[in-house]
Amino acid sequence: MEHLFELKTHSRDQMIEITATINGWLKKQGVSEGIIVVSSLHTTAGITVNENADPDVKIDMLRRFDEVYPWHHQKDRHMEGNTAAHLKTSTVGHSQTLIISGGKLLLGTWQGVYFCEFDGPRNRRFAVKVIQS
Repeated sequence: MEHLFELKTHSRDQMIEITATINGWLKKQGVSEGIIVVSSLHTTAGITVNENADPDVKIDMLRRFDEVYPWHHQKDRHMEGNTAAHLKTSTVGHSQTLIISGGKLLLGTWQGVYFCEFDGPRNRRFAVKVIQS
Protein backbone atom coordinates (compact mmCIF):
# COMPACT_ATOMS: atom_id res chain seq x y z
CA MET A 1 0.00 0.00 0.00
CA GLU A 2 1.37 3.38 -0.95
CA HIS A 3 0.29 6.98 -1.26
CA LEU A 4 1.61 10.22 -2.73
CA PHE A 5 1.20 13.42 -0.69
CA GLU A 6 1.56 16.97 -1.97
CA LEU A 7 2.47 20.08 -0.02
CA LYS A 8 3.49 23.66 -0.70
CA THR A 9 6.48 25.18 1.02
CA HIS A 10 6.67 28.90 1.71
CA SER A 11 10.35 29.71 2.22
CA ARG A 12 13.77 28.63 0.99
CA ASP A 13 14.53 26.59 4.11
CA GLN A 14 11.65 25.12 6.06
CA MET A 15 10.84 22.11 8.23
CA ILE A 16 7.19 21.07 8.02
CA GLU A 17 5.93 18.49 10.48
CA ILE A 18 4.03 15.75 8.62
CA THR A 19 3.42 13.33 11.52
CA ALA A 20 -0.31 14.07 11.84
CA THR A 21 -0.78 13.83 8.07
CA ILE A 22 0.78 10.38 7.99
CA ASN A 23 -1.05 9.18 11.10
CA GLY A 24 -4.37 10.42 9.68
CA TRP A 25 -3.76 8.53 6.45
CA LEU A 26 -2.81 5.35 8.35
CA LYS A 27 -6.06 5.59 10.31
CA LYS A 28 -8.14 6.01 7.12
CA GLN A 29 -6.41 2.99 5.60
CA GLY A 30 -6.99 0.87 8.71
CA VAL A 31 -3.30 0.05 9.07
CA SER A 32 -2.54 -1.11 12.61
CA GLU A 33 0.91 -2.74 12.50
CA GLY A 34 3.85 -2.70 10.11
CA ILE A 35 6.66 -0.66 8.65
CA ILE A 36 6.37 2.56 6.68
CA VAL A 37 8.91 4.25 4.45
CA VAL A 38 8.45 8.00 4.04
CA SER A 39 10.37 9.36 1.07
CA SER A 40 10.88 12.81 -0.47
CA LEU A 41 10.72 12.75 -4.25
CA HIS A 42 13.22 15.59 -4.64
CA THR A 43 16.98 16.13 -4.60
CA THR A 44 16.70 19.38 -2.64
CA ALA A 45 14.20 18.30 0.05
CA GLY A 46 14.46 15.49 2.57
CA ILE A 47 12.75 13.68 5.44
CA THR A 48 13.94 13.58 9.04
CA VAL A 49 12.76 12.72 12.55
CA ASN A 50 13.47 15.25 15.25
CA GLU A 51 12.05 17.08 18.24
CA ASN A 52 8.57 18.50 17.84
CA ALA A 53 8.06 20.13 21.25
CA ASP A 54 10.27 23.22 21.00
CA PRO A 55 10.00 25.20 17.73
CA ASP A 56 13.46 26.65 18.34
CA VAL A 57 14.96 23.27 17.41
CA LYS A 58 13.82 23.76 13.80
CA ILE A 59 15.18 27.32 13.77
CA ASP A 60 18.51 26.20 15.20
CA MET A 61 18.81 23.29 12.76
CA LEU A 62 18.13 25.45 9.71
CA ARG A 63 20.59 28.10 10.94
CA ARG A 64 23.30 25.51 11.54
CA PHE A 65 22.74 23.93 8.11
CA ASP A 66 23.27 27.38 6.60
CA GLU A 67 26.49 27.77 8.60
CA VAL A 68 27.83 24.42 7.39
CA TYR A 69 26.47 24.76 3.84
CA PRO A 70 26.32 28.47 2.93
CA TRP A 71 23.98 29.26 0.06
CA HIS A 72 26.69 31.09 -1.88
CA HIS A 73 30.16 29.61 -2.11
CA GLN A 74 32.71 30.87 -4.62
CA LYS A 75 33.83 27.35 -5.59
CA ASP A 76 30.35 25.89 -6.25
CA ARG A 77 29.94 24.94 -9.90
CA HIS A 78 26.34 23.72 -10.11
CA MET A 79 24.67 25.99 -12.67
CA GLU A 80 21.36 26.24 -10.76
CA GLY A 81 23.16 27.78 -7.78
CA ASN A 82 21.53 25.45 -5.25
CA THR A 83 24.46 23.25 -4.27
CA ALA A 84 23.78 24.01 -0.60
CA ALA A 85 20.27 22.54 -0.95
CA HIS A 86 21.67 19.32 -2.42
CA LEU A 87 24.22 19.03 0.41
CA LYS A 88 21.60 19.65 3.11
CA THR A 89 19.31 17.02 1.60
CA SER A 90 22.11 14.46 1.42
CA THR A 91 22.90 15.17 5.08
CA VAL A 92 19.28 14.80 6.25
CA GLY A 93 18.52 11.96 3.85
CA HIS A 94 15.66 11.55 1.42
CA SER A 95 13.70 8.99 3.48
CA GLN A 96 12.95 7.49 6.87
CA THR A 97 11.81 3.97 7.74
CA LEU A 98 9.48 3.91 10.75
CA ILE A 99 7.47 1.42 12.80
CA ILE A 100 3.66 1.47 12.82
CA SER A 101 2.20 0.27 16.11
CA GLY A 102 -1.38 0.55 17.33
CA GLY A 103 -2.44 2.28 14.13
CA LYS A 104 0.08 5.14 14.27
CA LEU A 105 3.76 5.91 13.95
CA LEU A 106 5.80 4.61 16.86
CA LEU A 107 7.73 7.71 17.92
CA GLY A 108 9.28 8.94 21.13
CA THR A 109 7.60 11.55 23.31
CA TRP A 110 9.32 14.49 21.64
CA GLN A 111 9.69 13.10 18.10
CA GLY A 112 7.98 14.20 14.92
CA VAL A 113 8.48 13.47 11.22
CA TYR A 114 9.52 16.48 9.13
CA PHE A 115 9.58 17.32 5.46
CA CYS A 116 12.73 19.45 5.08
CA GLU A 117 12.64 22.04 2.31
CA PHE A 118 16.04 23.41 1.29
CA ASP A 119 15.28 25.10 -2.06
CA GLY A 120 11.83 26.64 -1.78
CA PRO A 121 9.28 27.87 -1.97
CA ARG A 122 7.97 25.07 -4.17
CA ASN A 123 5.21 22.56 -4.70
CA ARG A 124 6.56 19.31 -3.29
CA ARG A 125 5.67 15.63 -3.00
CA PHE A 126 6.52 12.83 -0.64
CA ALA A 127 5.53 9.19 -0.86
CA VAL A 128 4.76 6.60 1.77
CA LYS A 129 4.92 2.83 1.36
CA VAL A 130 3.47 0.54 4.02
CA ILE A 131 4.42 -3.08 4.64
CA GLN A 132 1.76 -4.46 6.98
CA SER A 133 2.47 -7.16 9.51
